[in-house]
Amino acid sequence: MDIATLIGLVGGFGLIATTIILGGNPGGFIDIPSVVVVIGGTFAATFVMFPLKTIIGTVKVAMKTLLFKSQDPNEIVRNITSLAEKARKESLVALEKVPIDDDYLKKGILLVADGSSEALVRSVMEIELDFMKQRHRQGQGVFKGMGMMAPAFGMIGTLIGLVNMLQNLDDPSSIGPAMAVALLTTFYGAVLANVIFIPVAKKLEERSEEDALFMQIMIEGVASVQKGEHPSVVKDKLQAFLAPALREKS
Repeated sequence: MDIATLIGLVGGFGLIATTIILGGNPGGFIDIPSVVVVIGGTFAATFVMFPLKTIIGTVKVAMKTLLFKSQDPNEIVRNITSLAEKARKESLVALEKVPIDDDYLKKGILLVADGSSEALVRSVMEIELDFMKQRHRQGQGVFKGMGMMAPAFGMIGTLIGLVNMLQNLDDPSSIGPAMAVALLTTFYGAVLANVIFIPVAKKLEERSEEDALFMQIMIEGVASVQKGEHPSVVKDKLQAFLAPALREKS
């Protein structure tokens, strides 16, 4: 589980709830019609903007932000270095029998073991990388769209509330409560956008960039193994993709 995401969500809602409670009137921040306008309107607009299949797939994307377990880049480097050692000691064909957990790396190594050209191996792996980025952009787009729509429907709800309030100006005592209810929709929209939708979209973007980096390491590693480069050279080359603080010490 990604602890940072959990801390952010709990902390964000916790701070808002604490502030409301300390204000002395938490019940005044609950209005069902306002909730319906903001949440219902946001999801309705989302269904207009994106295909149903994309929206359903976004549920899996959202779970990934909470349950995602980041790979250890040094483990990837170690695995590829080990493959380079085996290829030099035995042959590229021997790699076909090596158990590899990562499906993406396994695909590249099997292509090498089958005698495919470096250009073909790179092409196949880069195509999968490109489509991975495209799929992730779709998931990010859904949350970014919801981040835009939530405040918009909050404003729509506020306008509805103001219209209702102005129609009852003959009762001055009702103006204050009516204005408070009208502003609640803007509040709900801002909270949903800035605590959930926009941060989740950014987290997905970060995850996508991380996945892309790991896949690029694998592409370069597979190419190095295919060329028969020395394992120490392969390790140094792949560690160059990582920040100095993340590199495993020899």
